[in-house]
Amino acid sequence: MTSYSDARPSGRTPFEEELMNAMNQFANSAESPDFDAPQIVRRTRRRRTVGIAAVAAALIAAGGGTALATSVASNNSTPAAASTQAEHDDATTLLYLFSDGETMRIPLAGLSLDMAKPLLDKTQTKLGTVTKKAVKGCKPTSVLEVTPHAPKTIKPGDTVDFTICAG
Repeated sequence: MTSYSDARPSGRTPFEEELMNAMNQFANSAESPDFDAPQIVRRTRRRRTVGIAAVAAALIAAGGGTALATSVASNNSTPAAASTQAEHDDATTLLYLFSDGETMRIPLAGLSLDMAKPLLDKTQTKLGTVTKKAVKGCKPTSVLEVTPHAPKTIKPGDTVDFTICAG
């Protein structure tokens, strides 16, 4: 066994030098991690797009049944019934007036009351009275009429009354 007095001119013992050499070899041989940032970004965007598409598909499926039933009923109707359908569309359409004078049509035909409430929140309007009306063939809680409806305009703070299907 060598003593520390046999130290080399570098000031290290042979064991220390061998240890340092082994550590340097290990550090120089280890591969640095390789990150492909563009691929990670593409994968994240793809997942986000798929998620948004899934949510949109679920919303369409939830409201699509009523919209499909409404479109089939309107295709089988006579011209006189078609004009009634147009009046019905106006009866379920809100005409929202922005502060800059622009207006936006918000069709609520076929939506359930639960789906219409977030639209009221976004337009900062209040939910007024909710009246149930028995109509044959309509989906329960679907919007049949709103008051005031187009061509009258609403603005933030106004109250909107709903007539919904009793089922």
